Amino acid sequence: MSDRTDWPAVLATAAQILRTYDTGVTLRQLFYRLVAAQVLPNTTSAYKTLSARSAEARRQGTFPALIDRTRTIHRDVSFADPDEAVAWLARIYRRDRTEGQDTAVYLGVEKHGIVNQLRAWFSQYGVRIVSLGGYSSQTYVDDIAEDAATDGRPAVLIYAGDWDPSGEDIERDLAARCPVFSLVRRVALTEQQVQEYELPENPGKRQDPRANGFEARYGRLVQVEVDALPPEVLRELFAAALAEYVDTSAFEAALEQEAAERKVLDGLAG
Repeated sequence: MSDRTDWPAVLATAAQILRTYDTGVTLRQLFYRLVAAQVLPNTTSAYKTLSARSAEARRQGTFPALIDRTRTIHRDVSFADPDEAVAWLARIYRRDRTEGQDTAVYLGVEKHGIVNQLRAWFSQYGVRIVSLGGYSSQTYVDDIAEDAATDGRPAVLIYAGDWDPSGEDIERDLAARCPVFSLVRRVALTEQQVQEYELPENPGKRQDPRANGFEARYGRLVQVEVDALPPEVLRELFAAALAEYVDTSAFEAALEQEAAERKVLDGLAG
């Protein structure tokens, strides 16, 4: 990373990007947005320097908070008395909001950091959200298959991942090893979206066993991160696809029943 980089300006731009999100953002997501904006190069050195500089700015109280999805504080829920426990249950109570829906919808992403956005945008519908993290372990594949089998309805996967040789193949691999989905629909990234949103193309990995096929299809070997998409674009892509599978009347009925049952719990808490 060049010593001539104007890091105060970089951090100011980074803070502006963070303010466009209505959810938490990981360092990785922020980095690829800066790469897409041509503020930073896509290098390990730039990523590490951004990490160090933003951490120092956060310690000084001059930079917004980022989220770390890999670490958490583990603590069991506890209560001062039964009344407090019932009041807590009343606050968090929700029915299965997919009751009455014809399809079990799974929203999938390649990157775990995007789960935070999907939960904030779509968890109100009760849909499943899965983070594949690249090629999923067989254990995770089996968990998804068991979940879909237990539900019993036709399952649909709406998916977003990187545009590169393996990123383009991940949902195919899941569908092949976990044949529970009646449809797998990729909403991002595609070559057309890369061009439409002017996302930065980085050199692809020649050692990827799917590199030759990718290059033959597109005439170049590149890697484009789904994290580089503006959040409002990614949200709209998922929302448009999800809307095709949500029965509004059934959803509203589930909400009404949930509200009535919450009142019962509120009465017990009182």
